Amino acid sequence: MASTSLMMTKDGRRFFKITVSRGRGKTPYTMRWYWPDGWSKRAAERELAKQTAAFELACSRGEIETRADKKRREAEERAEAAKLKTLRQYAQGVFMPSKTVTFSENARQSYQMFINRHILPVLGELLLVDVTPAMLTKLLIDFQSKGYSHASCVKLYNILNGLFQMAFLDDSIQANPMFKVKRPAPRKDETAADETEKAYTLQEMRYILRCLDGEPLKWQTYITLMADTGMRRGEACGLYWSDMDFDALTVTIRRNLQYTPSAGVYEAAPKNGKIRIVDIGEDVAALLKRLRSEQASTCVSKYCFTQDGSPEPMHPQTPTRYFRKFGNRYSVKDFHPHKLRHTSASLAITNGADVVSVSERLGHSDTAVTLRMYAHANEESIRRAGQMVRDALKAGNE
Repeated sequence: MASTSLMMTKDGRRFFKITVSRGRGKTPYTMRWYWPDGWSKRAAERELAKQTAAFELACSRGEIETRADKKRREAEERAEAAKLKTLRQYAQGVFMPSKTVTFSENARQSYQMFINRHILPVLGELLLVDVTPAMLTKLLIDFQSKGYSHASCVKLYNILNGLFQMAFLDDSIQANPMFKVKRPAPRKDETAADETEKAYTLQEMRYILRCLDGEPLKWQTYITLMADTGMRRGEACGLYWSDMDFDALTVTIRRNLQYTPSAGVYEAAPKNGKIRIVDIGEDVAALLKRLRSEQASTCVSKYCFTQDGSPEPMHPQTPTRYFRKFGNRYSVKDFHPHKLRHTSASLAITNGADVVSVSERLGHSDTAVTLRMYAHANEESIRRAGQMVRDALKAGNE
């Protein structure tokens, strides 16, 4: 039987501690569910009931483990890891299973693809202790010489570093050979994309929105919503009508619709696990209301964006294909969903929004991510501030 109690962290955050008994003398299962900011007591209690029921069901199925169980399992895994010798055995037996627990399905499959295609064919049969920095350096150089992008080279480097660091920490190897491997630099013929090219200018964005007049209502709504909120492609695809608050002009982003060949289309938590509430403009709300009415004439669905004539959600890869065709029709360079996210953030910062607020709106893990990605927008804001000073001084001399 589950029980709940309202508690508070040292920094003042409210959360419910959910406890499920395991019987007399046994440590109970516990979890925390944090009360989202801005939620009413009634809404929080309703969601708490769902979380409690789901947690109790997971406990009954043996899907939850106590701290003691976790320590025992980790000790067994470390002991098993010590028996694994080759890089292939370690990658498949320890490294990737750990990513299954902590990664999204998309991220896990991406790691698995890099390992299967680029690491195991070269180093898979070698003993972990026999892999040298020179071998790893050559692997990275060969990979880069095949024309892969700098971002892909860095990803391969990070995967190798993560694998060998894990092996070092669990005593499978005595030293991490990646400590002596240099992080790949861009090729001489490869220039990093200008940060300003990752976002559209205000004039370009206005042109894109004007082009929407001749497009289907679903895409008018989707593109306008993306530009307004900066949400991710999968977050927009995963929106329910119940996530909309048309009175408050807000949308709650609770899920991220994803796709992998093995799992198909599935719902995941938003990136970084952060549920957030984002405001929307009146024009966006009006489009959403029109879309809801149009959708109701053909089907009944909990999803805002569905497949044509079906209650099933729109496939999370469909927007990318549509954006490419839209860009070709209207001569919009590099038109893709994520560029609208960059544009929304850049326009906010260059027009005076503080980085902390923009970071929260985008659902970034911390403001450092926002600062790194939109440094060019900050520079424009700084130049504009300087011009305001100069204009004020000139006005005083007139």
